[in-house]
Amino acid sequence: MQQLIKSTSITDDIDRAVKSISHDKLFVLTDQNTRLNCYPLIEKSRSIQEATDIVIPADDSNKTVENLCKVWKTLTERGATRHSLLINVGGGMVTDLGGFAAATFKRGIKYINVPTTLLGAVDAAVGGKTGINFEGYKNEIGSFYPSEFVIISSDFFHTLGQRGILSGYAEMIKHALIQSEDDWQQILSFPLEDVDYSSLNELVFRSVGIKREIVEKDPFEKNIRKALNLGHTTAHAFESFAMSKGEPILHGYAVAWGIIVELYLSHRLCGFPKDKLQKTVYFIHHNYGAYPITCDHYEQLYEITGHDKKNQGGIINFTLLSDTGKVQIDQTADKELFFEALDFYRDSVGL
Repeated sequence: MQQLIKSTSITDDIDRAVKSISHDKLFVLTDQNTRLNCYPLIEKSRSIQEATDIVIPADDSNKTVENLCKVWKTLTERGATRHSLLINVGGGMVTDLGGFAAATFKRGIKYINVPTTLLGAVDAAVGGKTGINFEGYKNEIGSFYPSEFVIISSDFFHTLGQRGILSGYAEMIKHALIQSEDDWQQILSFPLEDVDYSSLNELVFRSVGIKREIVEKDPFEKNIRKALNLGHTTAHAFESFAMSKGEPILHGYAVAWGIIVELYLSHRLCGFPKDKLQKTVYFIHHNYGAYPITCDHYEQLYEITGHDKKNQGGIINFTLLSDTGKVQIDQTADKELFFEALDFYRDSVGL
C-alpha cells in the first residue's frame, strides 16, 4: 500500500523513507526546473548525498520515450539492479515518467515520489498510474505501479506561481465534486487570489485522502476508481489538441475546462442540478479563463476522445454526476450531445 507522509521536515522525512527501504544504489530524478528551484530544499538530506542525479528536460511535452530511455540508460550505466531505489522529485511529468521507468527497469524497482507541484501532490504522485505520452496522445503508454511513499510538503508550493496553484486546484475541485456537498462548498469558497498556505495544505491532504480511499477500493480502475476520471475525457482531448498545435496547456487548466463540458453532460444525462452546474462553471471561468476553440475544432476533438484509455469497443465513456458525491460511471454521449456540451462550454466562457 502506498504510504502518504504529511511532511514537517522534508529532508528528515526523505531520510526516514529511504532508510526504511532496503536498497543497494539510490537515484534521484528531477527535471531542469525542479533541479534548479526545488532540489535545494532537499539537498541537505543525508540520503541524497550518496545518490546519482538524473536530470531530464522540463514540461509535459518531454514526457516521451526518448527521455524514458535516458533514465533507463543512466540506471544501466551506473549499475542499478533490481534492488536499487529511485526518488522522483518533481511535478506530474517527473512522477509519471519516473514511475514508469521504475515499473519497467529490471521488471520493477522500488521508488518514492516527492511531488513539488500542487497538481503532482493531489493527482499524479498518488494512485500508482505511471506513463508517457506517445504519438501525440496523453499517457498513451504506461502501467499501474505505485510508489512506496508519497512525501507531500507545502514548502514546495511556495515556489509555484498562481498558474501552478490553479493547475493543481482543478483536481481538488474534481475530488470535491465526486465526494460530497460539503467538500464542494469548501473548495469553491477558498480564496485563490490570496493563498493561505497552511489552510491550503489541509485542503490538499483532504483531497489526497479522497483519492487514496478510492484507489484502495479499486487499484486497477475496474469500477469506482473511474470516478476520478470526471472531466478527464474532455481534458485529455483539449491537451492532445493543444499539443498537436505545438501550444501545450497545463493539465489542471484542461481538467477545469473539461469539468465544464462534463458537468453539462451530467446535467443533460444524469440530472445534475443546474444551480450547482452554474456555480461551478462561474468559479472555473473566473479563475481559469478559457481555452479558445471554435466549431471547426469539434470534429478533431471528438476524434481524439476516441483514443481515450477509458473507452471500450469504440464507445466513448464519461464519468458523470447526478449530484455532488453521486458518481455515475461508464456513461456515454453521442457526437451530437458532445458537440452540444462544447457549445455550452464556449457560451459559458465567452467564446
